[in-house]
Amino acid sequence: AVQLVESGGGLVQPGGSLRLSCVASGFALSSFTMAWIRQAPGKELEWVASSTGAGFGFYYANSVRGRFTASRDNAKNTLYLQLDSLRPEDTGMYYCAQARTTRNYKDYKPQSPGTQVTVSE
Repeated sequence: AVQLVESGGGLVQPGGSLRLSCVASGFALSSFTMAWIRQAPGKELEWVASSTGAGFGFYYANSVRGRFTASRDNAKNTLYLQLDSLRPEDTGMYYCAQARTTRNYKDYKPQSPGTQVTVSE
């Protein structure tokens, strides 16, 4: 069965860092462009970053460019998202998902548990 499991979230102070992981099973990550998306409290899901299947292309939302770094290890079937210089507005539940070319996830219903990131003093 296709499964995605995120981990690595936590509580961190502003300016801090976290590294999120997403382990995939049931399919080969190398065949898919994958995305990180997040949902802040009371807000819609928003696209954060994407990485192409071979891992040569990385794309970021303006709000996180220069602070977040996406990567992947296809041999381990795992995605990563390094979060640096975290801000309170980065707080939310983070999910990995198959990327949409529209980068619109408002109607997306996460099928994975997600990992909570909380940025607070």
